[in-house]
Amino acid sequence: MLKKHLLALATLASVTAVASVQAEQLQDDRWYVAPFGSFIHTGGDRQSSDGWGGGMGIGKMLDKHFNVELKGYYQEFGGTNGPWSLAGGSADVQYFFMRDTFSPYTVIGVGAQNTCASANCGVGFIGEAGVGFTYELHDNLLLRSDVRYRYNQDFNAHVQPGTDEFHDMVVNVGFVIPFGDKPKAHKAVEAPVVEEAPAPAPVPDCSTMDSDADGVNNCVDKCDGTMSGSHVNASGCPMTLELKGVNFKVDSAELTLNAKSILNEVADNLIRYPQKNDIEVQGHTSSEGSNAHNMKLSQRRSQSVVNYLKSKGVTNKLYAKGYGEDHPVADNSTEAGRMKNRRVELIWIDN
Repeated sequence: MLKKHLLALATLASVTAVASVQAEQLQDDRWYVAPFGSFIHTGGDRQSSDGWGGGMGIGKMLDKHFNVELKGYYQEFGGTNGPWSLAGGSADVQYFFMRDTFSPYTVIGVGAQNTCASANCGVGFIGEAGVGFTYELHDNLLLRSDVRYRYNQDFNAHVQPGTDEFHDMVVNVGFVIPFGDKPKAHKAVEAPVVEEAPAPAPVPDCSTMDSDADGVNNCVDKCDGTMSGSHVNASGCPMTLELKGVNFKVDSAELTLNAKSILNEVADNLIRYPQKNDIEVQGHTSSEGSNAHNMKLSQRRSQSVVNYLKSKGVTNKLYAKGYGEDHPVADNSTEAGRMKNRRVELIWIDN
């Protein structure tokens, strides 16, 4: 009786374990410093030439989209009425469209600036808006560049005769240096299989054995060696397998690095697996966007999976088929449901 209980626990653990390695995307919420150099293209209202400067920012990554940052800078350039110098600071909010090796963003900021033209100085308001990007060179070093429009109002300081309002363009190039270790993805560990002790009887009872842990005992299992996670029929042959963790770039059919890692193990299993049935690779989406767009996107994504598996040596005939948003498995009105509906599945044909 004890052996049967141990075998049942081992079977349950093996069925629920994922054969492919899945990586959970962890949130990067580190603090960072950001030194930078600047080129300033001055507006015609300053009656001056272009100039150079630099500064330093201190910021924090809040979530997958937002950073907040405090920065200070100094810039100088020549003019018809003598040299200019700008010393200021701002509070910035950056919105990242995505977080990857290359990460584009938009930025807005407000702050104050002390402006000196020759001997005339005055403190005024600044507002900035622009676009930029970061490029990850290392976990703790990113290249960053952005271009910004800057509005400057000196509130009757009369630094420049005739106007207190200025419009400049600023190009910043520098680095982002996060503090501490970057959060790493945790790999799922496959549950150990507890082997049944040899039965005293000379002939083992196949009805109590399930070699591939698919829920079908060895007496009736016609497909030995089924991949873990597969849904099987009454004969133990695979019917479907959801490729959990196979994700794509936003609104794209380009596989992520994590998706390729999972597909590498799926390809190895298909190559080793003796049953060479044809397989339909189904792509499904959630309900954002139009139905026509989702149908085309799911087709391109399923074709991307087919192409990748073939490139890894899978010999089964693979057919790409996109179903768009037509076959949801969860509620599209919630984000959790939409995430479940964005999936890729393998469907064995004629099983």
